[in-house]
Amino acid sequence: MKRLSLAGAAIALSLTSSQAAMPGLRGHDHTGITVPDMDQAVTFFTDILGCQMAMSFGPFADDKGTFMKDLLGVDPKAVIEKITMMRCGFGSNVELFKYKAPDQRSLDQKNSDIGAFHIAFYVDDIKAAKAFLDEKGIATRMGPLPVDHGPAAGQAILYFQSPWGLQLEAITYPNGMAYEKDGGPVLWSPKDPAK
Repeated sequence: MKRLSLAGAAIALSLTSSQAAMPGLRGHDHTGITVPDMDQAVTFFTDILGCQMAMSFGPFADDKGTFMKDLLGVDPKAVIEKITMMRCGFGSNVELFKYKAPDQRSLDQKNSDIGAFHIAFYVDDIKAAKAFLDEKGIATRMGPLPVDHGPAAGQAILYFQSPWGLQLEAITYPNGMAYEKDGGPVLWSPKDPAK
């Protein structure tokens, strides 16, 4: 009887949390990044990270109205010169934007800044990834750092930066992470879903 009550509570909790979530959410499709130079960014994402360009289009602007502000929350006179979608392995995608805007700023963000972000890419061999990045002159931080304790034990990480300062991370966890043993949701799997 107690087991049935726990199962019923779990189902009720599941229904409550899913009803409070965005309807129909399936997963993370892409992360959009504004870059200073589209050619440089595409070259970095293809030649260094191994992504593929899927499509490129633009420009978009509204020189008479407020479409850009209404749709994207940018200056009404902002121009998206080009958008390029990059396919990176079988994870989510990266969308590169080249904007021109009257109020445009260059952010020199640190990972500790509020609103800062980084993009992490799974690699099979993090030491080989570090050697490759070093050989290509890409700025890397300390590491690879193996995580030996806590729920993330089993992974190794290495932070690095694009030539224009985008924060990136290489990560690997070939045998999973410690938290998975508790039966929680698997964050992501490096296994090819087509196989």
